[in-house]
Amino acid sequence: MAGHWSVVWPVLVAVVAAAVVGGGGWALLRAHRHAAGQDRAWRAQEEARARELSMTEVDVLSWQEFEKYIAHLCRRDGCTKVVVSGKSGDLGADVVGYLADGRKLVVQCKKYAPHRSVSSQDMQKFVGTARLEHGADVALFVTTCRSFTRDALGLALRQDIVALHRDLLGSWVRGAHLETLIPLNGSGGGTRRRPSA
Repeated sequence: MAGHWSVVWPVLVAVVAAAVVGGGGWALLRAHRHAAGQDRAWRAQEEARARELSMTEVDVLSWQEFEKYIAHLCRRDGCTKVVVSGKSGDLGADVVGYLADGRKLVVQCKKYAPHRSVSSQDMQKFVGTARLEHGADVALFVTTCRSFTRDALGLALRQDIVALHRDLLGSWVRGAHLETLIPLNGSGGGTRRRPSA
């Protein structure tokens, strides 16, 4: 029996030690994941707050100043031959220019209150002119309001119109490059949402 115990004892100690180390490791992993999750949430909150602070400066601009500011952001990100129409009857082309890779960019700017939404009618007008009238390779609809209606966003996605709502505009204002925002198209996190019809 004593000989048998001398064989079992080291195995039992090893199993208990492995359980203690494994349990400690699991607890550390859970604590790390929890802390990392809290850090991500805090960073997202801070980013949203910073975007809003930046957008308060945009909110005080007139619609004409807003169009000029969007042109400035385009130039900052390497667009060339950027022109602001600055007049009514521009058929939806408030800003026109060329991306760094040579594609023609046509921008519709809507300076709306944050609580409003871009309507399907607004989007329809831009869809009808961006490519047919202005020859856009990239058609960008940028607004200061928080959202596009479901119908407006659905139309934008179907017609390959880039929809930049307030949160995405806030990221652009704070230094995100236009080329990185184009694929986000109406979403807040990088996946294209396809609303139900």
